[in-house]
Amino acid sequence: MSRDFTQRINRLRLRVDSYLAPLVVPGVPHALRDACGYVLTSGGKRLRAVLVMLSSEAAGGTALQALPAAAAVEIMHNFTLVHDDVMDHAPSRRGTPTVHVKWDLNTALLAGDTLLAVAYKVLLRTRHANLRMLVGLFTRGVHDVCEGQAMDLAFEKRDDVSVEEYFDMISRKTGRLITTSTEMGARIGRGSPRTVRALKTFGAHLGRAFQLQDDLLDVIGDERQFGKAIGGDIIEGKRTFLLLTALERAHGSDRKLVERVLQRKTGAAERLSAAERRSLVRKVRALYESYGIIAATQQKVAAYTRLARRSLDAVPASSAREMLHWLSLSLVHRAS
Repeated sequence: MSRDFTQRINRLRLRVDSYLAPLVVPGVPHALRDACGYVLTSGGKRLRAVLVMLSSEAAGGTALQALPAAAAVEIMHNFTLVHDDVMDHAPSRRGTPTVHVKWDLNTALLAGDTLLAVAYKVLLRTRHANLRMLVGLFTRGVHDVCEGQAMDLAFEKRDDVSVEEYFDMISRKTGRLITTSTEMGARIGRGSPRTVRALKTFGAHLGRAFQLQDDLLDVIGDERQFGKAIGGDIIEGKRTFLLLTALERAHGSDRKLVERVLQRKTGAAERLSAAERRSLVRKVRALYESYGIIAATQQKVAAYTRLARRSLDAVPASSAREMLHWLSLSLVHRAS
């Protein structure tokens, strides 16, 4: 069964890739056109797009009728990545240079803006009786993602960020786009109010599990599979669930190490040698292991995944619902 689901999801991803490929057309300055094309064809899991299509099916519609909205969500996601990479001074993503590194800062900002405009253009291709409602959902998603990113940046200047505030932030920065994906898909599939609520709740819980797993992989992942340098969150002093939990649990010299990490700022990686970076990441990882923080994070991922899967009980039984079940579980064990 899992093999069949994997093949089906891969077919959906290929359909999204085929839809995205011709969207950046000639006629704009070469650097901007090339940068946008570089982003749209750089691969990725296409998770959010797949969620839109599967949610449409689970609600009683088809994947094909949700394809324009799925592509729009995927483009919007890539817009956020381009700008995030600029703000995080990230040198690479998915194993390739980021846009601001391959071109320059101004081109990256313009490419992100252009992608957002293209996302709206594609969304308007969706055939739905209430297109204005879909655009409203999409716009709220963009707004909340920006708020979440702003919260993440604001946290860098604070030493008193709570775990509750962290979850509020990731519910916006990461979770909102996943929730938007499942809710839009459900509405495009013309699901009942109960089904729409269930799929929206599924997306909200899945978004938290996904970000927690992402934070975890930054510590224990394989750099080649993860697609970016391991330990980046530690080097940059990111307020993750792991670091905030360490602040609550650590004492003595361990707490002082956590406090030093919290004092690090965006761009701090540039001031460390490779050996210094490896040493800091190794020490913090050892601290996380000794205080049971890695295990606690894994338990949180599993708990939110269970909540997500339980939400699907209110969705009519179908192959698409089973695929959503399977997909949510596979994300717990992902390596990238």
